[in-house]
Amino acid sequence: MTVIRRTGIGRKAVIWISFLGVAPFALALAYVALVWTAVLAIVIGLVMSSAFAALVVYAQEALPGRVGLVSGLMFGLMFGMGGVGAAGLGELADAHGIVWVYGLTSFLPLLGLATAFLPDTRKMRR
Repeated sequence: MTVIRRTGIGRKAVIWISFLGVAPFALALAYVALVWTAVLAIVIGLVMSSAFAALVVYAQEALPGRVGLVSGLMFGLMFGMGGVGAAGLGELADAHGIVWVYGLTSFLPLLGLATAFLPDTRKMRR
């Protein structure tokens, strides 16, 4: 029988680290040259996408027994809101310029501070 040991890092910590971990890179994004913009964008994308599985599992633990519903909502809402956000940012870029949009979006990862208000799923299971 294989024994799987759990590490001390929980899903909430992974979500917290992935959002706030990209904040310095995102804040620097508006002030670097084009080559470094591409490098920072890749780093930001990789770190942010690392939390996707943790987000889905966290949501599934929050609503036990509704795995399909939660997975569908997570995928649908994440990609749908991303598309709507891209269209909205395009409108803002047309109105105010791309540099302004870069400055605005550089602060978006700071919304990850809201993860402090997520409930602990270990307490939910009891």
